[in-house]
Amino acid sequence: MPQVGEQAPNFELLNQDGKSVKLSDYRGKKVILFAFPRADTPGCTTQACGFRDHFPRIEAQGAVVLGISDDPPADLLKWKIKQNLPYDLLSDPDHAVLEAWSAWGEKSMYGKKFFGTIRSHWVIDENGVLIDEQLKVSPEKSIELGVKKVGA
Repeated sequence: MPQVGEQAPNFELLNQDGKSVKLSDYRGKKVILFAFPRADTPGCTTQACGFRDHFPRIEAQGAVVLGISDDPPADLLKWKIKQNLPYDLLSDPDHAVLEAWSAWGEKSMYGKKFFGTIRSHWVIDENGVLIDEQLKVSPEKSIELGVKKVGA
């Protein structure tokens, strides 16, 4: 797992359109990377739409937003269109990136244990250095802290 102050490891995933996206494609810009458990669910929609609503201010600071989950690209595209999200959503179906970034683990719902995406976010600076990490963060705190960290 990358630590704050370290170079963020590069990765390559497909976006909602099935196009390859690399983290290194955004070198020179700050990046808010947020992990969400499932597209088109209430908490995830709150988080994604919060970043959407702040996107003009985020963009004005030379930053971008990327969402990541284990959802397939088709589900991400449907949700992106439905919510009018102005940024890419990345599909990590084998959860290799989510695991590497400590955002995949055991969860519990209604007394049942299962493995899934842990809501988190990271902020990476223009040089690719991790400057903030929030694991197990609420949707509202993710928006507040991520937006603040990029200066928007």
